[in-house]
Amino acid sequence: MSGANSGPTLPKGPVRIVLADDERMVRTALRVILEAEDGLEVVGEAATGAEAVSVVRELRPDVVLMDVRMPEVDGIQATRQILSGPEGPRIVVVTTFENDAYVYDALRVGAAGFLLKRAAPEELVSAVRLVARSDSLLYPAAVRALAADHARRHPAAAPWAARLTDREAEVLRRMAKGLTNAEIAAGMGVGAATVKSHVAAVLAKTGARDRTQAVIAAYESGFIRPNG
Repeated sequence: MSGANSGPTLPKGPVRIVLADDERMVRTALRVILEAEDGLEVVGEAATGAEAVSVVRELRPDVVLMDVRMPEVDGIQATRQILSGPEGPRIVVVTTFENDAYVYDALRVGAAGFLLKRAAPEELVSAVRLVARSDSLLYPAAVRALAADHARRHPAAAPWAARLTDREAEVLRRMAKGLTNAEIAAGMGVGAATVKSHVAAVLAKTGARDRTQAVIAAYESGFIRPNG
């Protein structure tokens, strides 16, 4: 897992987006859908993973829609390179198959979530807004299923689990259900600022970059059971 941080805050002004896909028609369709929405702006495009890394470093977008399978450098490698520093955009993997091993690998290296290419336009828009806000999981049930399947095949230890307080452990379990900070606060009877502090502690102790990686770590280690 990457070094921990608390993730980006909600962007001021339009959410700036880069599209990375080796098919021009796909990029064009995504651009048309996104730019029809208020508060969303496509600022750049890339046709290869290597180009995506360059474009993102130049334009510093808030969100990247990243195809997994591209020439030269694939989406997993590109995601890893883009997120190698302490700061980076939120990356959503765009894929054909939700159970693709490439998707899970991308999530493990820092992608915030994934989106199916057959998703409806409103799902695309909702996904971009959600990851830009960064206080919930994108499609938590699907992320849990991928993580649980990987955990069954590749169990791992969780030396960090003993360092979590009871409240932090509970916050992590609720994060895994896809709850927002506000929902977690309401359910636990605490303030939003307290939840935000607990989330930051969970990320630091699990060594996760964001909520998605923290949830993956929880499942891979057995801290959260697949049917728990």
